[in-house]
Amino acid sequence: MSAFADPARPLRVVQVGAGSMGLAWLRTLTAAPGVELVGVADLDPARAEAAVRAAGADVKVDSSLGRLLAATDPDAVVNVTVPAAHAEVNIEALFAGIPVLCEKPAAPTLAEAIVQVAAAEAAGRLLMISQSRRYFAALAEYRRRIGELGTPGLLTTEFFRGPRFGGFRDEMEQPLLVDMAIHAFDAARHLLGAEPVSVMCESWNPAWSWYRGDAAATATFLFDDGTRYVFTGAWCADGLETSWNGRWRAVGSAGTATWDGEDRVTSSLGGEVNVPRGAEEQIAGALAEFVAALRTGARPSGAIARNLRSLAMVEAAVRSAESGTRVRIGALLDQAHQDALALPVRAEIRERLLAWEPGRTD
Repeated sequence: MSAFADPARPLRVVQVGAGSMGLAWLRTLTAAPGVELVGVADLDPARAEAAVRAAGADVKVDSSLGRLLAATDPDAVVNVTVPAAHAEVNIEALFAGIPVLCEKPAAPTLAEAIVQVAAAEAAGRLLMISQSRRYFAALAEYRRRIGELGTPGLLTTEFFRGPRFGGFRDEMEQPLLVDMAIHAFDAARHLLGAEPVSVMCESWNPAWSWYRGDAAATATFLFDDGTRYVFTGAWCADGLETSWNGRWRAVGSAGTATWDGEDRVTSSLGGEVNVPRGAEEQIAGALAEFVAALRTGARPSGAIARNLRSLAMVEAAVRSAESGTRVRIGALLDQAHQDALALPVRAEIRERLLAWEPGRTD
């Protein structure tokens, strides 16, 4: 039985990271039933103190995760640091015996993500990645409608937005594919219940773009059930914007279903429905699944080993765009495993990496 099986016992949580996304998580944690925020770690304690006050919380703050873990004895860690810091924070918590819910992406590279899979297995603790856009009520209804369409053939996403972020996104080489497309790629895996095999991708930067790197792309993935998934999008598209979730169409042997990325799901078999918003969507949904996994022992959909292929879709699309060739995702994962073996890691992690089976799926 799980150590947290008693629903009357709150799950004591430490959050790491207090930036803008960190504040959103603080508010979610303080509002969540059955969860007690007990501390916040951030390299800038003053920023953490300000975020804690803004969230209406009163908890211990420290610049050191290790000190905070010792002082608060939490049941779980929520990691909202920048991607480059994810591995360090996650591994420290896991080997302290504490499960972790981590913001996406798991790591900047597939190899670093594989190291974290091995770390979670070596430590015997859950590491879950928050793919928060899986938790829309309308997405769940759309998945059900796709299941009614018979043999799948084609799934498409159109994503067109024109945000002026400023900062690091404006300087990225592949801002759309690396920073945004993982949401759609992960949702495609979830909707199809299948896994990507290969991708052919082209990316470019329109003449009017305010990004330095490629802000537009089209990627065609082959899935192992034979479905083609096509993502087409731009992050410099002013006017008639799609939802942040994009606009979706699925075509099967028995009909077609669409989702506007918000509340409206339409099927040629069952008509149109406006889906009410759920009580636990986006990061609140990810938190709820994480807490349920700890309380029941069930393996969540976002367990890091299950998340690898979403991250692999991003890396494969980037490599295809850069090389102009089709990239096979299995080969990419095998190469990432070899790259992971070359990274400096603790002995327990290396042992798990050496036991890694080629072609592994989770």
